[in-house]
Order: sequence, then structure tokens, then C-alpha cells
Amino acid sequence: MTDSIQDLLPPGVKSIVSKLPPEVTARLEEIRIREGRPLELVYGGQHAFPDAAGRFAAAPADAYHPGHEECVRLLDLLTKHSLYSYEEELKRGYITIAGGHRIGLAGRVLLEGGKVKLLKDVASFNIRVARQVKGCGSSVLPLLMDRPEKTVHHTLVLSPPQQGKTTLIRDLARLISEGTRELPGGRKVGVVDERSEIAACVRGVPTFDLGPRTDVLDGCPKAEGMMMMIRSMSPEVLIVDEIGTLQDAEAVWEAMNAGIRIIATAHGRDLTEAAGRPALRRLLQEGIFTRLVQLGRDGERFETRVRELAGQRLRQARAPDGREARPC
Repeated sequence: MTDSIQDLLPPGVKSIVSKLPPEVTARLEEIRIREGRPLELVYGGQHAFPDAAGRFAAAPADAYHPGHEECVRLLDLLTKHSLYSYEEELKRGYITIAGGHRIGLAGRVLLEGGKVKLLKDVASFNIRVARQVKGCGSSVLPLLMDRPEKTVHHTLVLSPPQQGKTTLIRDLARLISEGTRELPGGRKVGVVDERSEIAACVRGVPTFDLGPRTDVLDGCPKAEGMMMMIRSMSPEVLIVDEIGTLQDAEAVWEAMNAGIRIIATAHGRDLTEAAGRPALRRLLQEGIFTRLVQLGRDGERFETRVRELAGQRLRQARAPDGREARPC
């Protein structure tokens, strides 16, 4: 558990987390705090409701129930005592803290003109624990190689939430930047990190290792950031997380036509689900991506499948033992 998370936790929750067995703490993925409702922990693909002594309760009703004051304190610390300065983050429903940990928020929404103006009376927090897992992309990268061009294929990484997309592309950025047997000398990598999760920058400097030839635009909207990166840093490979809007798709199209290889992630169980989203439909219909990486999970067992988008299976690449990948 990192200091950036520990320092945020309300005293009651912090005390419980400190009493957890090391094997749970090491695999902790989420801490879900809901006002007046049971504290929930997600670890290693499992979930549990701990009591005040840090023991897992037999029933949710027996677990520790965070109160109103604890939730107020947590939100105050998250926003550094200024809700106004975090208005944009509250509107989006999450805040990213040092270390790339994302805290999802839920509560009462205020509307203006039919659109979300602010999230108020926050009563649910999902603290998602980010970790760097070096090597989790080692078995995947060789399957993404465009060997005649000595670079990588345009690649879409697809999975439901919390299957390891961000962790994988973080390691791919590092490997492509450092260089491998398939990519001697490495390539110039640009990362557009809208949610500050891939690189976990502090004052613009990545705290995760993304390799020696990687440049990061932190906290920048993807569509605008991709164009800025192309104009300013001349990347050979551009990496972005969670393509979701038509503007994102247009920027991907522009980057590809500028001779830059793209690695992007999106939510979805399969191509049918992905193609149901307007932002991805055009890119998929026009055959822009030539490699598909699908991530799956069964408890603590992760599975990675790499395919040509024409449907031919290349082979299955399994994540290294002990990998605790998660979308950070």
C-alpha cells in the first residue's frame, strides 16, 4: 500500500487496512468506501467486507460501516480542501492522485442545461490501486510486430474494466521505448495520459518507468493531445488509453495517416461490443487496426489473446505468473 493512498484514508479505514494480512494487502485492487454501508475490499479477483479488527465478516451487515464524517474528510483530502479547484474532475466522476491511483466518485449530480455541472454530496468512493508490472508485455510485444516495417502494428487492446489494459500498455510503452530483440534501439514513444494513470506524472515527470525514449502529455484530452504530440514530439509510436469519443477516433485516424503507429485501449468484451460504439465503428470498419489484444480474467488467472483483426488467431500469450495487472 503506497503512502499516497494511506495518507488519504479516514482513520477507521486506515486502521483496518493496516491490520490486513500481507497476502491480502499485496493483492489489493480496490478499496470501496460507501457512506453508511459496508467497507468492501477487492483483492486478487475476490471481494470481502472487513470488520473494525481487519477480519473478514461473515455477512456485510457485520462489516465496518464508514460514516458521514469519514466521507467528508476523504473528499476534503482528495480535493486538497478546495472543491472548486477540482470542479472538472468532480464533473467527470473521478480524481487521480499521485502514483496513478484513480478514485471513482458517486453521489448526487447537479445539472445545468441538461448536462452534468457538478458531483455533489459524494457518498461512494472507489480507490483503485495502481501498480507497475514490468514484463507483463514481454510475451505480447513479439506478436504485435510489423517486421517488414521494423515497428509495431496499429493495435487495439480490448477488455471489460479491471482486466489489465492500462497495466499492459504501460509496459508496452516501456519495452518499445527501451528496445527489444525485435526493436533494437527502441522507438520514440508518445503517451497521451488524459487520466494521469499510465505514467502517474508528478509535475510532468512520470513516476512509472515508461522507458528512456518516451514523452508524456499528462492530463490532456486525448484528441487534442494526440495532435499536440504529433506536432511537437514527432513520436514513432503513440499510446493512448480508452478511446471513447468521435473526436478521439478522428485523432487516431489523423495520427495513422501521419505515419505514426497507434496502440489504443477500449472497453468491450469482443469486437461486436466494440463496434457498437460509434467512436470505434469507423476505425474497425475501415480496418485501421491490424492487431487485436483481448484481455480476460478468471479470479487471479489472466489470459491474453492476440489476433489479426481478420480473425486468424496467431497464438495465445499467457501473462507471467504472479502478474497482478489491473486498469490503474
